[in-house]
Amino acid sequence: MSLAQLEKVIDLLAAREGSSDQTMDDWREGFDILMRVVGGDTPASVQEVYAGGVPAELVASDLVSEDSAVLYLHGGGYAIGSPRTHREFARRLSAASRAKILVIDYRLAPENPFPAAVEDAVSAYRWLLDSGYRPENLSVAGDSAGGGLAMATLISLRDQGIPLPACGVCLSPWVDMEGIGDSMTDRADRDPMVQREGLVSIAGLYLDDADPRAPLAAPIYADLRNLPSL
Repeated sequence: MSLAQLEKVIDLLAAREGSSDQTMDDWREGFDILMRVVGGDTPASVQEVYAGGVPAELVASDLVSEDSAVLYLHGGGYAIGSPRTHREFARRLSAASRAKILVIDYRLAPENPFPAAVEDAVSAYRWLLDSGYRPENLSVAGDSAGGGLAMATLISLRDQGIPLPACGVCLSPWVDMEGIGDSMTDRADRDPMVQREGLVSIAGLYLDDADPRAPLAAPIYADLRNLPSL
């Protein structure tokens, strides 16, 4: 991303302030626009699939290994985002890893609150196993809410006795539904995107009436023993 693109992204994020009358559809459309600003057109094929009943895109660059795949879980606070918003990222990830990238369109809150996203991610991972991928050639990754979801997926797989992937990759994972970390306040003026009030609000949409410290919603409270490398 160029400096000009970064500044445009920051301007778009800052422009959201004071727009409390926006609907969820408005937020989702705005996120689509934001991701288009980042842009890019890395060469790769994009195939629409149903992964264990979950709509998804299977992204493959040239020279991918046919036996390796990444289950990728997009960010967006569990309420916005889609394979479309993360398509260019998936193309680049496929080129860098030489693996196929399965980006799932997991069910979003508030229409489908916790644990719907976890259930969809586990179903998609099982689909990869059923499709012939060996666990040691799989990984689970995600950014932001998708990073927290990646953690929750690994925990759920372990607890269900499902063979675990080689590793998990969490990019700025959202693992705390209450915003209790010191950086939420002492770095608030440096963050154009996530503030505690908004984080807690969107967490409420995702949790509905669930415990904000439920391990599959807030993995900082989970037992992380016997998970693959993170």
